[in-house]
Amino acid sequence: LHISPAMALRVGGVPEHFNIPWQLAREQKLFEQEGLHVEWKDYPGGTGAMTKALNDGEADVCILLTEGIVKDIVCNKKSKIVSTFVSSPLCWGIHTGAKQEDVKSVKDLNDKVWAISRFTSGSHLMAFVLGKQEGWDTANLKFKTVGDIKGAQEALTDGSANGFLWEKFMTKPLVDQGIFRRVGEIPTPWPCFVVAVRNEVLEQRPADIKKMVEIVQKVCQEFKSDQKSPSVVSEKFGQKYEDACEWMKSVEWSTKCHVDRDMILKVANTLVELNIIEATPDVSEIIKDI
Repeated sequence: LHISPAMALRVGGVPEHFNIPWQLAREQKLFEQEGLHVEWKDYPGGTGAMTKALNDGEADVCILLTEGIVKDIVCNKKSKIVSTFVSSPLCWGIHTGAKQEDVKSVKDLNDKVWAISRFTSGSHLMAFVLGKQEGWDTANLKFKTVGDIKGAQEALTDGSANGFLWEKFMTKPLVDQGIFRRVGEIPTPWPCFVVAVRNEVLEQRPADIKKMVEIVQKVCQEFKSDQKSPSVVSEKFGQKYEDACEWMKSVEWSTKCHVDRDMILKVANTLVELNIIEATPDVSEIIKDI
């Protein structure tokens, strides 16, 4: 079955362990077997970079942090969430530079500067969730845009930023090397990654999207139960084997193409409470069952 590249589904995600099943599905040519042409692009800049790609028509489907894409859909109305991808929460590490001696605990980060990959990315929005939890005045949060984990490394080392929120297993090698120091952690109060699709693509190809998501979800389940998986994670991301094992135990991928309305409502209500969006939208503006 020959498919012209024009029919390719352009999919994007972070270059992190959560998305290994997408790579495996592509390597095993599972999409082609179902007549789908899937192109993958890494977005090291995270959710903020992917919402921009969806809105600019440069990506068709992205795997994004739930809170980031909910905020973007409310503001820009260019895409919809069709499924949960990772149903477990994301465990965010709360980091500072190893040599920033005045930061001994999370409370010392009040009134300090947060490194964020970009505005409306997870590293930005979760600072509000943390601030609220800690009882800080979130209107006073200060940010420095650093692009990605490399930029954060520079900012926390030269002291131009003091705090940085990022998935704790991805930053663990930097903690082990004495570049970052982890002073705490905060889990997202909801499933962390969802699949969002640009509206035009969703209208034209709902069946293809569903087929693609179901193929990957099957690979996710196989990867979760495969005893060799921790070695794959450890090798790909320079992690200690025991850290990879711990991460594999903690992660749960969604088993069906579905998104829970109440969960999305909880995210939206939290964003309203944090003054990130003005009002809770109708959930049907955010999700679409396919």
